[in-house]
Amino acid sequence: MKAITITPRPESEDRAARPSAAKPGDGGHGGSLAPRPGGPFAWWGRAVYRWRWPVVCAWAVALLVAIPILPQVPGRLSAGGFADDRLPSAQAERTLQQELGLPVNTMAVFYVSRDRPYADPAVRGAVDASLQRLQALPEVVGVVPPDLNSRQIGKSGSTAYALVSLAGQPEGTLDLLPELERRAAVPDLPDGGQVEAIVAGGSTFFRDLQQATERDLRKAELVTLPVAAVVLALVFGSLAAAAVTVVVGAATIVLGLAAIFALTFSLDLSIFALNLASMLALGLGTDYALFLVSRFREELRREGWEGQDRNERHERRTGQRASGEALDGGTARAVEVSMATAGRAVFFSAGTVLIGLAGLVGFRFMLLRSLGIAGMVAVAAALTAALTLLPALLAVLGPRVNALPLWRRSGADRGAGSRAASPSREDEAGFWSRVAWFVLRHPWRVLIPTLAILVVLGSPFLGARLSTPDARILPPDTQSRRATDLLAREFDAGAGAPLLLAVTAPGRITAPEQLNTLIDFTRSLAQDPRVQRVDSIVDLDARLTREQYTLLYANPELSPDLWARGASQALARGNITLVSVVPRLDPLGPETKALVKALRATVPAPGWRVQVTGATAGALDLTEYLYRDFPVVVAAVVLITYLLLLVTFRSAALPLKAVVMNVLSLFASYGALAAVFQDGLFAGLPGPFAVPPLGYVEATLPILLFCTLFGLSMDYEVFLLSRMREVYLATGDNGRAVAAGLQGSGRVITGAAAIVVAVAGSFAVTADVVQIKALALGIAIAVLVDATIVRALVVPATMRLLGDWNWWLPAPLRRLLPPEVSGLESAVSSSPSATAGAVLDDQ
Repeated sequence: MKAITITPRPESEDRAARPSAAKPGDGGHGGSLAPRPGGPFAWWGRAVYRWRWPVVCAWAVALLVAIPILPQVPGRLSAGGFADDRLPSAQAERTLQQELGLPVNTMAVFYVSRDRPYADPAVRGAVDASLQRLQALPEVVGVVPPDLNSRQIGKSGSTAYALVSLAGQPEGTLDLLPELERRAAVPDLPDGGQVEAIVAGGSTFFRDLQQATERDLRKAELVTLPVAAVVLALVFGSLAAAAVTVVVGAATIVLGLAAIFALTFSLDLSIFALNLASMLALGLGTDYALFLVSRFREELRREGWEGQDRNERHERRTGQRASGEALDGGTARAVEVSMATAGRAVFFSAGTVLIGLAGLVGFRFMLLRSLGIAGMVAVAAALTAALTLLPALLAVLGPRVNALPLWRRSGADRGAGSRAASPSREDEAGFWSRVAWFVLRHPWRVLIPTLAILVVLGSPFLGARLSTPDARILPPDTQSRRATDLLAREFDAGAGAPLLLAVTAPGRITAPEQLNTLIDFTRSLAQDPRVQRVDSIVDLDARLTREQYTLLYANPELSPDLWARGASQALARGNITLVSVVPRLDPLGPETKALVKALRATVPAPGWRVQVTGATAGALDLTEYLYRDFPVVVAAVVLITYLLLLVTFRSAALPLKAVVMNVLSLFASYGALAAVFQDGLFAGLPGPFAVPPLGYVEATLPILLFCTLFGLSMDYEVFLLSRMREVYLATGDNGRAVAAGLQGSGRVITGAAAIVVAVAGSFAVTADVVQIKALALGIAIAVLVDATIVRALVVPATMRLLGDWNWWLPAPLRRLLPPEVSGLESAVSSSPSATAGAVLDDQ
């Protein structure tokens, strides 16, 4: 393959092309050789600079108003979010409610006696007293004690549970939980024995989820801000620059959460929105600030103001102090150029993130819609802070943004931003440039192994099993999780999540011919190896024959058997009856889901119909409906993102390549999720790093990661390609554009990615809710892969292979696209990094 060589421009030509460096005292404009950048972003930079103090004051007032609101945000958010009346499981549940009066809000109260069996008279008496107190509540519509059903007594004999039915929906009885728990509590027995009461159910799950989510957020916030501050200090080498960025990130969180609080008065938002919004607000807020502060410092160096040490040298050299007008002039110019270049990139990058998150709004489930809305609010807050508060703070600080350096920079480093590099050897151009030139020389040798690595990383996802979450996503010490573990240990595996069948016959269900068909149906179900047991009006006792059931139900209201009479009244009405099927295996496992599909396809006899509901059926329906809509969302997000990038880069090939790069990063992240949460890759790690496997991948995670990461990963692509385009516009040399773009943005992109990885990683380590841990870990892995393997290796390799086709735009599209509105060319023409042979160097 033909080698790429660097042909430096002749020095005389290079000097002619290069604008003069600004001198202290000339206003920082470098005389007439440095034209002012044009376009709306440069205009906005000048406007913010002019009104810097009013902008800072307005933000201070807004933050003072918003901070007291933050503690109220969690209480305004809702649990749940998967309900949809159009799901087949929801329709079956509605049939059972309307026809049989099946309660939809049933709690289980577990009674655990550690030192004696439930059969002990003292224990039974204490449990009876507890149930009587519960039954006295007006909201309680029914109680089924353990004495009425022996299956409600555990294998050890020391555990039993009662079923308590409440009026209303689970979400609406959260306020009743403290009173339920108070009445259910069992006082110490006369001889000092203890019986623990554990209340579990939908309301408890929602309460536990809300509390655990709030606790996760508090723990993560204690870690994320200090971690982000340390990373920023190392990236900038200056405590002042790092402090500005942290302030903007914190302000973004406050603004975003305050906006979410305002939205809760008109929208129903999920509790999970709290963590996602905080994660995105801090990650993107600091990311955008990092890019803008880096560009601002670079422009200050070009203008001749590198910080206090430069001013002191100027004083010693000239014997006079630099005027305030000169300092202000250099700062104003730096703000203008930063907004015209990095500000423009931030704007379009935020656009790509907003497009991805907008895809979540297209789903009809409240959980995903609210996450999309909250995420968009967080991105809007980050963009607002980056385009208003940050440039105002930079305008106020000026060169003082470099104050409190962690180490003294060498003279070569100080001048790197104010001179053009015309290297004759690539090793003079910096680390990232050397990486780029190596890849440019050996594109196939780099591209093929890296693609193979990405495919291997993503391969575990090919065997992923998708399902909705249950109480196993909660911390082990929560009440709901303890009850779930107790149920699995003391009772049948599927006892807590039976399949509920609404069986409709063509005639009265207790008529002899219908009873015969029902008996055949339930007997065949009981023979299925996936079924533990079947409960119905014809499965009261295995010793009863068909003829005896016919006699029992010949006149159900007058049946001499009280149990049969009660069953017929509770489980059958007219031509509909309830059949309960307890699965033998994990209710959320693939075998039980296959059983649901088989039951729905079953027709016991002509004119009969079987509807299935329950936790397994709901999980199956939710997953299928989610991924029925998902391809449409993917197509819309990809198309709109492509069009936005087409306008941004005025290239037909670059947006397509960017989309492919994002898909590679996402695939690797999906594979990591399957390996960790389904296969238990991290189960053996110590302490907080251990991740107990769920046995499946939570169904919403791939969707959330796509809509979140597609835009988030595009951030780095936009910043990288923006710097490459700056150089290409000035040189027309694809190889130089790639090397200079990677050198100019490599360190900043690495720092930005490190911040997102640190923020998301903090949530992944500190979170106790598995769903939040999985989302955070997926984001961290995808960003890490994207900023290292993809941006440093795959992008330069594909740029080399495409050559000048990277920048190709068909003439018809050129005519259709709006004219360049950024003033980018004028900003680039005044930047030494855009001259032939230039290599950008942010630091």
